[in-house]
Amino acid sequence: MKLKYRILTGDNFHPYDENEVDDDGAYPTQEEAIVAAKMIVDKSLRWERKQSRNPADPDELYDRYTDFGDSQVISPGTEPHFSAWDHAKTRCVEICREDME
Repeated sequence: MKLKYRILTGDNFHPYDENEVDDDGAYPTQEEAIVAAKMIVDKSLRWERKQSRNPADPDELYDRYTDFGDSQVISPGTEPHFSAWDHAKTRCVEICREDME
């Protein structure tokens, strides 16, 4: 089976540094690549939440993520387009609530 979709991960602190980009694997379908990319974003959000002064604040978490978190690009592009930042924005509220339930 040919692996068609590759995930490349860079950190938002070094957005234009090619030396800071990791290859996070290849996947046979767009759907599998998107699921894997979302898992990487979620892991990064949980890490940033631990580093946060106010771990219950989704806005602070999103700000930390866009400054320091891991951001993925799927190559070739997906349709619809996958945005790590859009996924992070929607997940921040849910992740901040995890320990409160």
